[in-house]
Amino acid sequence: MALTKTYIVTGGNSGLGLECASVLAQDSSALVILACRDVAKGKKAAHDMRGVNGKVEVLSLDLAKQASIHAFVEAYRMSMFPPLAGLVCNAGGQNPGVPTKTADGFETTFATNHLGHYLLSRLMLLDLAQDGHITFTSSGTHDPRQKTGMPAPRYTTAETVAHDFEAGMKAGQRRYTTSKLCNLYTTYELARRFAASPDPRLQSLRVNALDPGLMPRTGLARSYPAPLRFVAKFVMPALSLFIANVHKPATSGRRLAALASGNEGSTTGKYFSDGHEMKSSTESYDEEKALDLWNWSAEKTGLPASL
Repeated sequence: MALTKTYIVTGGNSGLGLECASVLAQDSSALVILACRDVAKGKKAAHDMRGVNGKVEVLSLDLAKQASIHAFVEAYRMSMFPPLAGLVCNAGGQNPGVPTKTADGFETTFATNHLGHYLLSRLMLLDLAQDGHITFTSSGTHDPRQKTGMPAPRYTTAETVAHDFEAGMKAGQRRYTTSKLCNLYTTYELARRFAASPDPRLQSLRVNALDPGLMPRTGLARSYPAPLRFVAKFVMPALSLFIANVHKPATSGRRLAALASGNEGSTTGKYFSDGHEMKSSTESYDEEKALDLWNWSAEKTGLPASL
């Protein structure tokens, strides 16, 4: 069967992204692009996926570097792939150690988890086909009501969040939960702008967010101290016997792929967790903060605020 559509999965070489990409690649008409920093690992992952019907390609992408994002988009367009059906903004990191700054001058967790995906999704709007999908991987840790044990996010302004270099593990974890809140601000703001657009193609686009739940044994804890990495690898898997929304990456990967491929129908501007649509945190619906984040992100990525 001829390849008729393309999916891009950021961070598709491991963990949740790999599981999602593997499901998408089972569609014999789909080309799946693994967009990742480590091309060698991406190629190994693609090689391991060759048993599926679809075709898998690897392109270099470092979300912490705006130059890398522009280079990725250029490489994508030069390759003349089939029409883009879905963009999965999945890659992310959590740094509980010494805070770091990107080459562009922003705190790395925020720059990678939010700003990089903001720029990528804005640029790829030109490429998304009619009825295409954008899917953000958020996290239940953005919502204090979920009592995940993570610090509550702290969003005042985008400028403040982008330059938050407070030391300490709790501060690092807070930067992560704040970045996941930013994913929801972006999801909801995009949905509003698609709905208000005079362009029929933009009106047809769908954007949603997924909380994959707690997933032991993924790479998210790789920057934690050794004792905490041990807990993440060997203790946390047992939590599924006692608390809800703890899943294997394969389970969350299937759910992410279902959302990214449109199996949830025409749903847009929604948040999914533990296998169903639900409300995100109260703060995530603050349109004033979402607009602040949108306008600041547009300015810092050199894009117009309007679509």
